[in-house]
Amino acid sequence: MPGVRNAPLISAMHKQHFTIGEAQALVSEIKLRFHKIHALLAEIEKEMLKTGAHMRINRGNGKGPSVQATTPKADEVHAEIAEIVKLGIVIKDLKKGLVDFPHYLDGDTNHEVYLCFLVSEDAVRFWHEIDAGFSGRTPL
Repeated sequence: MPGVRNAPLISAMHKQHFTIGEAQALVSEIKLRFHKIHALLAEIEKEMLKTGAHMRINRGNGKGPSVQATTPKADEVHAEIAEIVKLGIVIKDLKKGLVDFPHYLDGDTNHEVYLCFLVSEDAVRFWHEIDAGFSGRTPL
């Protein structure tokens, strides 16, 4: 049928999808945000250790991970997380700085995958199947 080429046969797991170029263009911003998040987490941990409490990071419910801490700095972390998630990026591990960009492999809207990025890397260089996780990373 005309105009239906590459139409998804099933609904995609994510609304937002990134090309490799779009993901690469966000690397600097993601690195800056995670630099701030990691600095804030270190401060929160230091404050909480003084009181004998421990910081806990919950995986989240689609809105990104949440930091369980009774400090205003936790609100700053949540604000940074919200900005990343608002872009359509999936935060997989807050402490490691591991994120996934939803992507259609080779432009095929029936093959949704993740472009996988660690903030310690200098560019987006890997992808993996949605259910494969970090261990399934494949070079682009």
